[in-house]
Amino acid sequence: MPNDTTNLNNKAIAQNTYDAIVIGSGISGGWAAKELTEKGLKVLMLERGKDHQHIKDYKNATKDPWDFEYAGRTTEQQRKDYPVIHRGWAANEGVMDAWANEIESPYTEVKPFTWWRSYRLGGRSTIWGRQSYRWSDFDFEANAKDGHGVDWPIRYKDIAPWYDYVEKFAGISGSIEGLPHLPDGQFLPPMDLNIVEKDVAARLKKHYNNQRHMIIGRVANLTAPLQSRTACQFRNRCWEGCPFGAYFSTQSSTLPAATATGNLTVRPFSIVTKIIYDKDTKKAKGVEVLDAENNNTYEYFSKIVFVNASALNSAWVLMNSATEIWPDGLGSSSGELGHNIMDHHYNLGASGKVEGFEDKYIYGRRANGIYLTRFANLYGDKRDFLRGYGYQGGASRSGWSREIAEMNIGGDFKDAIAEPGGWQIGMTGFGEVLPYHENKITLDKTKKDKWGLPILSMDAELKENEMKMRKDILKEAVAMLENAGVKDVHTYDSGHAMGHGIHEMGTARMGKDAKTSVLNSTNQVWDAKNVFVTDGAAMTSASCVNPSLTYMALTARAADFAVSELKKGNL
Repeated sequence: MPNDTTNLNNKAIAQNTYDAIVIGSGISGGWAAKELTEKGLKVLMLERGKDHQHIKDYKNATKDPWDFEYAGRTTEQQRKDYPVIHRGWAANEGVMDAWANEIESPYTEVKPFTWWRSYRLGGRSTIWGRQSYRWSDFDFEANAKDGHGVDWPIRYKDIAPWYDYVEKFAGISGSIEGLPHLPDGQFLPPMDLNIVEKDVAARLKKHYNNQRHMIIGRVANLTAPLQSRTACQFRNRCWEGCPFGAYFSTQSSTLPAATATGNLTVRPFSIVTKIIYDKDTKKAKGVEVLDAENNNTYEYFSKIVFVNASALNSAWVLMNSATEIWPDGLGSSSGELGHNIMDHHYNLGASGKVEGFEDKYIYGRRANGIYLTRFANLYGDKRDFLRGYGYQGGASRSGWSREIAEMNIGGDFKDAIAEPGGWQIGMTGFGEVLPYHENKITLDKTKKDKWGLPILSMDAELKENEMKMRKDILKEAVAMLENAGVKDVHTYDSGHAMGHGIHEMGTARMGKDAKTSVLNSTNQVWDAKNVFVTDGAAMTSASCVNPSLTYMALTARAADFAVSELKKGNL
């Protein structure tokens, strides 16, 4: 009988054994699955949320505006159930099913923290903003030069070939600009600036002696067909899911490629509660999974583990993988796990009216806008704060709703709304947040989620450097618009809680020294070299441009390294 039990156990282990396990299915998890499967590994992808199939599950993508029961607004019950999502602009009838259930999955806010989560296959890859920029050595060298955080263990030259690689597959449209602080990439043809944006861009370039650059956004929307994906239709309904596959997501891009290999198994409703560490081999041997539907616990085994649960949940998995060796979690030996949370701060900017283009209009609904590149603290410029910021925004003509406030009626009202309104242009600042050790997350073991698991406690805030930068963002926005001839310029600043930028980063940072970082130069956990973290958790600094393209490149690079090391017998 004992032998029978042993045989059954061995059979069960064999059935639950893979070459690699990927935790999470968002942007970086999808890339990890694609790269590892295409290199011949049998891969298990674990997603804590529900399945979400390309096209079939985009239930709102083809609805007309009048088909929405609440005209795009959310219900009173949704406002009660999703208080965090309702803090900003993300609460919309068409995308409410994308957001994680906040009652089932709460978190503690020591300081205000806006955490927008999507617990379903593809994660936030179906609802991201798609702005995709390379980082430069101004970013990778920043920590070393000004002494904040630790030095990156890589430089632009180390990741540049991987930017090339992921851009070609993901499909990034953009313009070649030749700017050292915003490196060019392998771009599809750029979308166009509209006539007002072109005029303002030219005026800025002239006024600031070619030192201010307003360009079309570099965006993961196709301007030409790629693989089996169709070019963008200019519907600007990306968040509802694109039936054309016209922007990069796990569903449209990496998952089909991984599935085509025959090497991928996807398991939804799988909450990874811990990484199983073998103290004898000093490596991870697998993961423990709580089935979100039946509450049963399962174990899965592999040679390597890629942690891509998004920055904060990746840290949660590591912290909840505590052993007697590391009571604060796997990867905690440096004391940096959960620390150094960063984000991009925004919710401020300026806008105004543009005259002289009343006979011009725009066509289509471009899923993109302008990007005004960083200029602060570059090329001899000195400010009273460190690092920099950029702006996103655009110009447009107001629509019929402009007349509502006037309470017009009858023929005059009809005539007014039949004509487009005036032109306006606006820009929103996006600034870098420094890596502060005291900005941290911890496990709150006094409170549990729906499944009885400890929740995260957020203790992070903007500090003096960011506040000085915000003043400068507003001052420069006004100056630039007025110098470009924009009228009636006004500003706004609605404040910023950490997390609201949806670019949370840094909880398991890369570094050169195991004493001051969680990961090495190839994204391996110092404490367990067969565990790789390649999502936002790995970031050592924040830059001021969107980080997702860098996650893709780091993931592809780490996957290539991991397979090479496996073949050499080093993992």
